[in-house]
Amino acid sequence: MSQKKVLVTGAAGFVGSYVSQALLQRGTKVIGLDNLNSYYDPALKQARLNRLQSLNGFHFNKIDLADRMAMESLFERDPFDVVVHLGAQAGVRYSLENPHAYAESNLTGFLNILEGCRKQKCGNLIYASSSSVYGLNKKTPFAVGDSVDHPVSLYAATKKANELMAHSYSHLYRIPTTGLRFFTVYGPWGRPDMAYFNFTKAILKGEPIKVFNYGQMKRDFTYIDDIVEGIVRLVDHPAAVNPNWNGLVPANDSSSAPYRLYNIGNRSPVELLHFIQTLETLLGKKAVMEMLPMQPGDVLETVADVQALEEAVGFSPQTPIEVGLEKFVKWYRDFYSV
Repeated sequence: MSQKKVLVTGAAGFVGSYVSQALLQRGTKVIGLDNLNSYYDPALKQARLNRLQSLNGFHFNKIDLADRMAMESLFERDPFDVVVHLGAQAGVRYSLENPHAYAESNLTGFLNILEGCRKQKCGNLIYASSSSVYGLNKKTPFAVGDSVDHPVSLYAATKKANELMAHSYSHLYRIPTTGLRFFTVYGPWGRPDMAYFNFTKAILKGEPIKVFNYGQMKRDFTYIDDIVEGIVRLVDHPAAVNPNWNGLVPANDSSSAPYRLYNIGNRSPVELLHFIQTLETLLGKKAVMEMLPMQPGDVLETVADVQALEEAVGFSPQTPIEVGLEKFVKWYRDFYSV
């Protein structure tokens, strides 16, 4: 891996900054891309970027994924061995307020990535999908072979669209594409729009936290280090054709093209109220809870079946919520001097 040159999009983002750092520490040359938008605090993005720019082998490009000409120039300038596409407009609730941002970044932006990979004959494209694609599915754990035709947010619909777009390029141009369905990623340097981040901030300030569906929800919280380990292993493991794939009974997670989908989650859903109690213990303060009904776009429970990932790269996430949250709280207190 050390000789490879990897493009990481969303390099100033939560997952992208960690993946960039992990690759750099292995001696890989990393070309980072981000538009540093103001969806959440740009100062946090800049702080992540500053950490990366202090490391050897990192080169940063401030480019918007939806800027076709800039993206074409980037791919023409520099051939990449691997593209790790983690840049996207994130967030379920924001997709209710600003749907066009999702079309521009997640659809047009992803098309620009696919076109770059096609023209460059890229040997491995890894991209972020999401557990939100499971939508109205009630069967748990969610398996990559399940049908995902009933998204409950535009964000989820764009992620499902990415999987379909990737398959078409894998089929037409034989580009190996691997989609990773992330399950509620958390940890130090995380996204301030995520519940655990908001809860920590509010509890420390003595402000109420909004607890949706009266706390009757479960999430498969997955610690950032586990997500990164899965991605880095896949950098050396491009998607391959499934020799047993059959169009009469078509598997959803593989193909006669070099195309794969994997869940990456902790396999142990945590009740929202238990999650809050764990935070209270770590912070040494009780939360003031404002109990509210279910939000549009939300789902009751997420839990990952990660057998396919385990079989592919010999790894599955393991970090318990108590360990991961303790590390997050320590980072939060240090970073914000609380």
